[in-house]
Amino acid sequence: MTIRVLLADDQVLLRAGLRVLIDSAPDLEVAGEASTGQEAVKLARETRADVVLMDIRMPGTDGLTATRMITEDQDMAAVRVLVLTTFEIDDYVFEALRAGASGFLGKGAEPAELLTAIRTVARGDSLLSPAATKSLIARFLATHDDEERPAAEALSALTEREREILALVAAGLSNDEIAGRLVVSPATVKTHVNRAMAKLGAHDRAQLVIAAYQAGLVRPDDTRRRPAP
Repeated sequence: MTIRVLLADDQVLLRAGLRVLIDSAPDLEVAGEASTGQEAVKLARETRADVVLMDIRMPGTDGLTATRMITEDQDMAAVRVLVLTTFEIDDYVFEALRAGASGFLGKGAEPAELLTAIRTVARGDSLLSPAATKSLIARFLATHDDEERPAAEALSALTEREREILALVAAGLSNDEIAGRLVVSPATVKTHVNRAMAKLGAHDRAQLVIAAYQAGLVRPDDTRRRPAP
């Protein structure tokens, strides 16, 4: 099945380069191009793109607002958003993930890395670099102490096993790695992850990680090394 990709960036040359790269892959094709967030939302709805490559800073409706509009629209529930960023403004990236983006990738990424990222989010997985995510969330929480955060009680709906798996997800482990750590099947891990997402109202794995940090289940320092087996 061909993965349809929508390009949302106000830089014409960047979009042109991305189009050439994406169209060169046999399993990918560009479904459309947008130069503003408003156009991105409109085209995402019209083209039913599988993945939107979303720039954050665009004129008019920005990428943050556009991401939220796409992920909150039930008619576009299957559309995934992958944020392209220079990592210059951490708040923007954090808010994009909280708005429902399935991950983020630097604009300086290698071509093969970008194509892999598109395939990753298209199949329903989140693209999270544990190191980048830890650093991002640590800085965000350190500078937003005055903002209301979900209380620990937000996790009370989770079972003990779900909390354990959530902590490992936040540490950057994949479902296969968690399965090996807990001696269960990957399918069982996926079931627990999906249940935790439903209970916490998380759109995807990225939002699940953010919920774990904000609720205090894990802290950035806790994930500098993975839990011992």
